[in-house]
Amino acid sequence: MYLTGYENLQLMANLYKGIDKKRIDKVVRLVKLENRINDKVSKYSLGMRQRLGIAQAILHKPTLLILDEPTNGLDPEGIKEMRELLLELAKKEGMGILISSHNLAELDNLVNKVCIIKNGEIIETSGISEIKKEEKANYKLFEINDTSKIKEILPGAIIIDKNKFKIDAVKEEVPEIVELLVSKNISIYEVKKEEKSLEEAFFEKTGGNVIE
Repeated sequence: MYLTGYENLQLMANLYKGIDKKRIDKVVRLVKLENRINDKVSKYSLGMRQRLGIAQAILHKPTLLILDEPTNGLDPEGIKEMRELLLELAKKEGMGILISSHNLAELDNLVNKVCIIKNGEIIETSGISEIKKEEKANYKLFEINDTSKIKEILPGAIIIDKNKFKIDAVKEEVPEIVELLVSKNISIYEVKKEEKSLEEAFFEKTGGNVIE
C-alpha cells in the first residue's frame, strides 16, 4: 500500500527471469494503468487494484490465468472495463483464462466454455452455446400490438407484457401461429426464438440446489 503501482510490478518482476522494463511497460499499457502507475496503491480504486493484480499475474507471460470473482465489488463501468481487459488479454497475449464466479449474467457475455460444479463434482463441461441449448422447451417470443386476447387465441401462451408473449412451439409451427394471429387482426412486429440464459441453464443442470 505504501508502494506505487510500478514499484509493485518491479518487486514481482524480481521473482522471474527475463522480465525487463520493456515488458513491465507493456503490461502497464495492457491493463490501462499508464496514467496512474506511479501513484501509490493506497490511492487506487478497487478496479485499479484488480487491474494491478492482473498485471502482476501476467508479467511472466503465463499460458493460463486463473481468476476468482474478478468483477466482485465493481460498479457497472468497472465490470465493463474488466470484461474488455480480459478479452484483450486472451486476444493479444494468447492466454487461456479460467474464471470462477457466481455472476452468471456477466459470464454469459464473456466466456466460450463453461464448467458447472455441484457439491464438489463436475456435472457439465461444454461450450456455452451447447450448455444453453434448449432440451425440452422450444419457446418462440412474439411481439405484437396487443396481448389482451392472446390467451383466448392461444391458450398455451405465456404473457410477458402488453406487447409480448411466448409460446412453446417448434419452428414448423410458427407459420400456422402467424396465420392464426393475422386472421384475428393481430399485428405482428417480431418473432424470434427465446435464448436460454446461462443462469437458467445452470439451475436446469443443478436443480437449483444450494449448499448450506
